Amino acid sequence: MTIERIIDKRERDLGGGFVVGRVLPFHARRMVGPFIFFDHLGPLDLAPGIPRELDVRPHPHIGLSTVTYLYTGQITHRDSLGFEQEIRPGEVNWMVAGSGITHSERLEYARAHGANMHGIQAWVALPVEAEENDPSFHHHAGADLPEWDEHGVKGRLIAGEADGLSSRVTVHSPLFYQHWEMQAGARRSVTTAYPERAVYCAAGQIKIGGTVLGAGQMAVLNGRDGADVTANQPSTVMVLGGEPIGERFLLWNFVSSSKDRLEQAREDWTAGRMKLPDADHAESIPFPEVAK
Repeated sequence: MTIERIIDKRERDLGGGFVVGRVLPFHARRMVGPFIFFDHLGPLDLAPGIPRELDVRPHPHIGLSTVTYLYTGQITHRDSLGFEQEIRPGEVNWMVAGSGITHSERLEYARAHGANMHGIQAWVALPVEAEENDPSFHHHAGADLPEWDEHGVKGRLIAGEADGLSSRVTVHSPLFYQHWEMQAGARRSVTTAYPERAVYCAAGQIKIGGTVLGAGQMAVLNGRDGADVTANQPSTVMVLGGEPIGERFLLWNFVSSSKDRLEQAREDWTAGRMKLPDADHAESIPFPEVAK
C-alpha cells in the first residue's frame, strides 16, 4: 500500500474564536519526519475592525522551529529577539525557538483592511544536539525559495532539499517542505529521498493511487514507496517529510526529548522568567490548566 494512513483535520479553537484544523500530532501518528505540528488556518474571511481577541497573544516555545506559511492574508510577527515582520503569502518566517523564545501573531492587516486568511502553521522538532541552541529568526522570500512551473504544477520549495532543489532556509535535520498549486488533471510524483513523507490537501481534491483526498486530509505515505499525486480539480497541496529524529514530548507550546525540560519550561513561563517581545508585552497567554 502506498498510503499508511489518512488523517482528517480536527477543529481546535486558538482562543477568541479563531478556529483552525489540527492535523499533527495525531494519536496514531505523532510526527512525519521532524514535523511534529501541522495546523490548517482558514480559509476565513475577516472584516475590517475585527476584535483583538482573535489575535494570538505572546506565548513561548522551546525545542522547535516554527513556520507560518500563508496562501492569502497577512500576519504581524513580533518576538522577544526584537524582530517585527509581516508574514505575507509565499514567504517564509523561520523562527528557531531553541532554548526559548516568545512571540505574538497579530492580525493587524486584517483589522485595518479586512482579509481572507488561509495558510499552514507547522512546527519542526529540533534534533537533540540543537534543542538548546540560541533562538533565532530568519525571513526568506523570492530566490531563497526555489520555484518551478511544469506540467500543470506550480511549486515552491519552502525548506530543505527535494527534486534537485535546495531552499536557503537553514534547517537542522534532513527534511523537505513543498507547496504545489495543481491544475485539474496535473500529476506529480512525491520524492522518495526520505523515509517519512506526507501529502496534505489544503484545497481542492487530489488522488494518490486509487485513494481520493479532499480539503483537510493528509495522507501519510508508506516508507519510500513511489507515490503519484493527481489533481481531480484545481488543488493546493503541501508535501512534507524527512528523516525521523527520535521520540519527542509535547507540553502546550513546548517540545523536547526530555519531560524534565518541559516541566522546567512550564515553570519558567509561569514564573515570568521568559522575556516578552519589547513591542508586544502588555499581555500574554497563561499556561493552560488542561496542559498540566
